[in-house]
Amino acid sequence: MRLVSFKQNGHTTAGLLNGKGVYPLHGVGYEDAISFIAAGHDAHQRLEHLATNASKRDLLPLDSVHLIAPIPRPPKILCIGLNYRDHAIESKMEIPSVPTVFAKFPNAVIGPGDPIVLSTATEKPDYEAEFAVVIGRRAKHVSKSNWKDFVFGYTILNDVSARDVQLATSPWTVGKSFDTFAPLGPHIVTADEVPDPHGLDIRLSIGGEMLQHSNTRELIFGVPELIEYLSRGMTLEPGDIISTGTPAGVGLGRNPQRWLRPGEEVVIEIDKIGTLRNPVVAERTAN
Repeated sequence: MRLVSFKQNGHTTAGLLNGKGVYPLHGVGYEDAISFIAAGHDAHQRLEHLATNASKRDLLPLDSVHLIAPIPRPPKILCIGLNYRDHAIESKMEIPSVPTVFAKFPNAVIGPGDPIVLSTATEKPDYEAEFAVVIGRRAKHVSKSNWKDFVFGYTILNDVSARDVQLATSPWTVGKSFDTFAPLGPHIVTADEVPDPHGLDIRLSIGGEMLQHSNTRELIFGVPELIEYLSRGMTLEPGDIISTGTPAGVGLGRNPQRWLRPGEEVVIEIDKIGTLRNPVVAERTAN
């Protein structure tokens, strides 16, 4: 099952992708993605059956809707820094012994095809391909032995970073939370379609040049460890995003360093999840 959010005729709602189109959820009681995620397993199964067997008149053609981020305003976006050994090394930072956690704020979220706007407040905008986990149930003090009970599904997040702003202070939040600096999507793939999230190829390219290529098996802290660690002190809620970190190949670690430029398109692909594409544009400022 693949969950999307979309705009049509000025209205924002959620839907399930069917091979023939989009099955809208607002007509069956769910106005947005989070309310559907929070509805639980039985509701998900029932709606998946309805979407799979929907007639053409009950579906919206995919080309008639504008896909946005599958969760336009996540309650929390929890990012894990330095979670691939090769990325920690290229960043000249110590291999972490516990997860390095920082936040991105919802203002940064954009959807597939939306432009990454390069703010004039940074001279070093960077890209980071990341595999992201979507929490499905309220979670507190979760053991890594039952982590799967709390995962709704998986998606892609580009942890775009203003490196000069990020590294000017020890908390990274501001440099990570510029507007448009969290492309998300294009959809959420439910966990049943990805039995093991720790063996997925992850790739990022710009203009056909492969800049990042790794596999989620290389994560230092896997999904079970992250959910256990995070839920010790905070309650995870339906729709929360855990972005698991990026592999080597970011612009910061290259020689010479390579920053995002207007006119480019960033393409992230993750096996079993899909492809997230976003153009890059310069910020327009008032004269």
